[in-house]
Amino acid sequence: MSLYLQATTTRLWAPCGQTPVVRVSGQRDHVHFYGALNLCTGHEFALPRLEMTSLETADFLRDLFASYPDQPLLLLWDRATWHKGQPVADVLAAHPRVEIVFFPPASPDLNPQEHVWSLARAKVSHNHTLPDLSTLRDAFLRFLGSTPFHFAWLEKYAPPILLRQV
Repeated sequence: MSLYLQATTTRLWAPCGQTPVVRVSGQRDHVHFYGALNLCTGHEFALPRLEMTSLETADFLRDLFASYPDQPLLLLWDRATWHKGQPVADVLAAHPRVEIVFFPPASPDLNPQEHVWSLARAKVSHNHTLPDLSTLRDAFLRFLGSTPFHFAWLEKYAPPILLRQV
């Protein structure tokens, strides 16, 4: 997921006669995020990265797996190009306790992580006036770290084993 310093504007309520103003600049500074949602706890594990590549994905996976050292993991994954490649294959081969299930192609609506990104963007990056990229990145990480993400549609459609507390 990419987060840009340039604010994304969206509708909002304002007092009658007071037109809201969102200051924008021509800067396209951005930061990428990798994230994983624990479906049982609602906890988000997210890390900023400079780019989205298979090398960065492999680094993220090592950090994620270190956060859950003694647990078997089921990774529900989309088919992003950076989720493929030898660095990723090497990390996955070194961690046999990890099983991967791929989402169908072009189905972001089924991916809970996409819903996390959407909520975080709406809260942090829409209509913002944050002065620099590091402030925006930190606000985004604070929101992700302090918000439990539970989706009712998951409880309705996900197999119960995915949502079981360990």
